[in-house]
Amino acid sequence: MKKIRILVIGCGNMGASHAAAYHHMQEFEICGLVSRGDSKKRLNEKLEADYPLFEDYKKALEDTRPDAVCISTYPDTHEEIALQSLDYGCHIFIEKPLADTVEGSEKIISASKKANKKVVVGYILRHHPSWERFIEEAQKLGKPLVMRMNLNQQSHGFMWDVHRNLMKTLSPIVDCGVHYIDVMCQMTRSRPMTVSAIGARLTEDISKDNYNYGQLQIRFEDGSVGWYEAGWGPMISDNAFFIKDVFGPKGAVSIVAKTAGAAGKSDDVDSHTKTESLKVHFSDLDDKNHFVKQDLWIDMKDEPDHQELCNREQRYFLKAIQEDLDLSDHLEDALNSLKIAFACDESVKTGKMVTL
Repeated sequence: MKKIRILVIGCGNMGASHAAAYHHMQEFEICGLVSRGDSKKRLNEKLEADYPLFEDYKKALEDTRPDAVCISTYPDTHEEIALQSLDYGCHIFIEKPLADTVEGSEKIISASKKANKKVVVGYILRHHPSWERFIEEAQKLGKPLVMRMNLNQQSHGFMWDVHRNLMKTLSPIVDCGVHYIDVMCQMTRSRPMTVSAIGARLTEDISKDNYNYGQLQIRFEDGSVGWYEAGWGPMISDNAFFIKDVFGPKGAVSIVAKTAGAAGKSDDVDSHTKTESLKVHFSDLDDKNHFVKQDLWIDMKDEPDHQELCNREQRYFLKAIQEDLDLSDHLEDALNSLKIAFACDESVKTGKMVTL
C-alpha cells in the first residue's frame, strides 16, 4: 500500500512525539517538519533524519502536497491551519483542543465532512488501557457518580514558557480540562446540565483577562457531579497535584500512582498519564455495618509510556484513513467537551453558574 505522506506542523513536545511515531511506522512517510523556531532542527537531529524543514506551513503545504498533516501548534492557530490543510485535501491529526473557539471547531468539522477527509483529535487518554479500565470500573459503581480529578503543574524553565504561551488564548481548565471532562462524560454517559467555576490570576506574566489556576464543577442529568482543577506556574503546589477519584452507591475506584503522583513530579509529562495501580473499594456491608469485601488492587505496571501512547494515537489515525472509519461520534465528543470547558471559562469570568 502506498505510504501516507505526512507534514508535521509544530515540533515541540507533542509534535516531536507524533513525528517519532510516524518516523518508525512504515505506513507513513514524513515529507516535512514545520516550526517557527529551532525545534524542527532539533527534531531532525533526534530522529537522525534529514527531513525537509519549513518556517511557514503554507509554503510547506504548497511545496510538499501531503496526504495528511499533524497539527501540534498552539491552539489559536489550529483553525486556520486545519482549514488550509483540508483545502489541500489532507487528512488531519490535531492536538486538543480542536480549536480555540467552539465556532472554529464547528468550522473544522463541517469542512472535513465537505472534503470527505478524516480529522482525529489528540485525546490521548482514550488510547490508554489503564484509563479505559478506570472508566469501566467507574461505570460499575451505580448512579449518581462523584468524580474528583485534578492535574496541577508546578511549571518552570521551558514548560513555564510553554504554559505562558498557551495562556495567551486559553486557560488551564480549558486546555487541560477537555481531557478530564471527556473522561467524566464517558463515565456517566449523561447530559451535562450546569457548570460553575472559579479561577485566580497568580502572576503578572499573563494577560489581565486570564488566570493560571481554575476549578470547575459539572452537574449531570443523572445526578452525577464532577470536579476538576488545574493550575500552571512556578507558584503552584506540587502536593496532591494528581487526584483521580470516583465514587458511587456501590463503592469507589481511584488511581493510586505512588511514584508518578509524588511531590516533584507535577511537571513530568510522563507522570500525567500514568496510573500504576487502581484501587477498587466495595460499599457492601453486613448486618453489623462491616465491609463484606476487601478492596481490590489492580496492578497497571505494564502500562504504555507517553511515547507509546502517541504511537497508539497514530495507529488509530492510520486505521481511520485506511478503513474509512466514521469519526462522527469522535468529533461530536471532542466538540462537546470543548463546549463544556468554555462554559466553565465563562463561569470564571462572569462569576455565575452557566446552564448548558
